Amino acid sequence: MSAPTLGALLDRRDLHLRAVTRIPSARRDAELRWVHSSDLPDPSPFLDDGVALLTTGSQFGRTSAHDYVGRLVDRGVRALGFGTGVVIPAVPDDLVAACERTGLPLFEVPYRTPFLAIARACADANAAHAFARRSWALAAQRSVSLAALRSDPLPAAIGELAHQLGGWVGLFDAAGGLSAARPTDLPETAAVPLADAVSRMLDAGGRSADTVTIRGSAFSVQTLGRGGSLRGALAISAADVDQEARGVITTVVAMAGFALEHAAGLSRGHAALRTGVLRSLAGGDTALAASIAEAAWGALPAEPVRAGVLAGCADDPTGFLEARAAHVPGALFFAPQGDEIVLVLGEGEDAPEPLWTRFGGRVGLSRPTGYARLAAAIDEARAALPDDGASTYSPGSADLFRSASRDQLAAARALLEPVRRAGGPLEHHLRAWLDNDASNDRTAAALGIHRHTVRAHIQRAGELLGLDLTSFSARARVWAALRVCDVDSGSAPRLFEDA
Repeated sequence: MSAPTLGALLDRRDLHLRAVTRIPSARRDAELRWVHSSDLPDPSPFLDDGVALLTTGSQFGRTSAHDYVGRLVDRGVRALGFGTGVVIPAVPDDLVAACERTGLPLFEVPYRTPFLAIARACADANAAHAFARRSWALAAQRSVSLAALRSDPLPAAIGELAHQLGGWVGLFDAAGGLSAARPTDLPETAAVPLADAVSRMLDAGGRSADTVTIRGSAFSVQTLGRGGSLRGALAISAADVDQEARGVITTVVAMAGFALEHAAGLSRGHAALRTGVLRSLAGGDTALAASIAEAAWGALPAEPVRAGVLAGCADDPTGFLEARAAHVPGALFFAPQGDEIVLVLGEGEDAPEPLWTRFGGRVGLSRPTGYARLAAAIDEARAALPDDGASTYSPGSADLFRSASRDQLAAARALLEPVRRAGGPLEHHLRAWLDNDASNDRTAAALGIHRHTVRAHIQRAGELLGLDLTSFSARARVWAALRVCDVDSGSAPRLFEDA
């Protein structure tokens, strides 16, 4: 049953109502929430929008029809009913003119029709509509629940929801891709901006709901999953979503969220299998790894591939990676390895930007290679891990001191402490001397000082360090200590190009 409208009220023959002004179909079909009566000169403070007001006209000696109608229109009154024969025998001409000018529907209520009968007719229609909507909601929830028992539960439930709402419903996965939609004919002009809006909500990382308007169509979008571990989003385009419809939508949101969390639980169980496949790949048993991957997730990326190492994620990216891998089969494989996730990227596939923008991770990437060199490629990717974002390994620039332990750092500081305590240019000159292959002449030229000064400073540094700097091993120890301290202080030169 449709909601009560002004047109339905005027069509009631038992009420004998007559339209005085021309009432467009949009006005006739507008929902009528209530009928109220008042003869106050300004009843607007006591009215809700969406109501019809009944009056006998006794107030028009204290206010003009123009001002009176203007206040009603500003308040959002749907229509004005004038009771004739009580105070005034006919509808006043100035009232008719004011209603015609503002577009406020005006109808006549004859003396034989009590205002109470009109109010009761509207109340009964509202009650019948509310009962019909509650009955619909129960039936719709039952239909959605039955659909969820089918072999394809989520697509079936979404299809049933779209049927019940008479609109479009789409399920987006954690990567922002449309995984199920009913009906499927959403035009590309709406599909692309909607996917962009959903991706922005998912990138924000928190649970949220929003309304997105695209080419005049409103889409309600609700994210699915826990904050920091979103599993996807549900988007709905349907007109007149009332409280009962929202209840049915909430049922599907809960159902989809549960199903996606359950799938995430299964994916955690698959993590060990993924790790086993990665171990086989790195160990050279490509045939075994490919057969397992083919059965479980689809084909592995074709050679040449790049290895990636993902580290430092604030939130779990597993759901996102699974959705991304499902979108483009054979482009991405991933597997957990300790606190890191190893990526295998096919040709032309880049590390997904949300890994660092949404999940706060860092990605190091190797050079293109074959599976025979995958273990070495993983080492390259790990060596290329940047402080933030993504970096690609560059030949000859590997910094062996990036991951120095606290013990190694402490040893480096202890070794250099006598020189640093002495102050002056001693450490700077020692560093320049090592960078110039321990050549006094070249160091003097680089620093713009006399070579005898260089020789004296290096001799003094060796005495402070307790090392014979004429030996290669002593010079190597000092150079390594300087590099470790450089990396710790952030003063080391940039070693990797941006991905």
